[in-house]
Order: sequence, then structure tokens, then C-alpha cells
Amino acid sequence: MIESIQQFDVELFLKIHRGLSNGLFDWLMPLMRNRFFWSPLYLFIVVFFIKQYKKQGYYIVGMTLFTFAMGDLIASRLIKPFVARVRPCNDFSLANDIIHRVPCGSGLSFPSAHATNHFAIAVFLICVLYSRWKPILPIGIFWAAIISFAQVYVGVHYPGDVTSGAILGTIIGFICSRIFKKIQPEF
Repeated sequence: MIESIQQFDVELFLKIHRGLSNGLFDWLMPLMRNRFFWSPLYLFIVVFFIKQYKKQGYYIVGMTLFTFAMGDLIASRLIKPFVARVRPCNDFSLANDIIHRVPCGSGLSFPSAHATNHFAIAVFLICVLYSRWKPILPIGIFWAAIISFAQVYVGVHYPGDVTSGAILGTIIGFICSRIFKKIQPEF
């Protein structure tokens, strides 16, 4: 059963990585997964929360950073070494099928830390802000999903890696939002 799941994951990976290949995605998807591309958004979020919510804004920023740290710790330090799945771009059996759109890196594949971290942050912010700003739901999910999809498109993760990362990140983001609401019940 595990082998059939892995085979499906490889086939779906190739359908996305090679089958959806086009000039627009070749330009856009490497940007979507690049942390420097999103830096202005991260800076905006920090400044916005502090300016808009004053002392509570510092708590939101701090808890967002904690959420990110928990996602990264659990995905990268706990699960990845245990599972030890090779990235598709480093898998010798896929060497002739990989389009090198970004450097592969030597890290492991399962789960995607990008997906875990961005879904964790998105779900945390959705849970904290939804009652005040409803558009955070589709915007947050789309943001995390496009970053996750980009990981598959550029060839550094399998779809199962990003799906698992999204699920893990959703759980972490939800738990961290509950912690935040205990610390800041009036928000």
C-alpha cells in the first residue's frame, strides 16, 4: 500500500512539475517560494499589527513568530530526519524527468517546511483576525496554497509533502491561535 501511495505521489508530481510547464509558471513559481519575494509582506504585517493594535500587536507578531518557529521545528527537526524522504530533484530515478528551475538543496522532503510554516501562519492569522476581517480566510489560504504548489512545480517537493505540510501547519496554526486567545482573551 505504501508503494502504491508513493507511486501515485510521483505520478502526480510529474503531472504538475512537467505537465503544467509553461513560461509564466517558470517565471512566477520560483518567486512564489522565495522568502525574499515575500519580505515586504512580512514587514507590512509587523508594522500593521503594531500600529493598528499597539500592545496587542506585539503579542500577535510574537505569536506569529512562535507559530512559524513551531512549524519549522516540528517539520524540519523532528519529522524530516525520522522519515528521511529524498527530494524529487535529488532522486536518481527521476534524474531525467526533473526540470531544474531552482537549486535543489540537500535537505529532506517530507513534510514540506514551506507548506507547514505558511499554512501555520495563515491559519493562525485567520483564526485570530477572521471576526475582524473576513477576507483573511481566502487570502490566507490562497497565499499558503500558492507557495505550497510552487514547491511542487519547481521540483523540490512531492504533492504528498506539501499536503502533509499543509495539514501539519493547519493544526499548528489552530493550536497557536488557541494559545493566543488564552493569553489575549480580549482580542
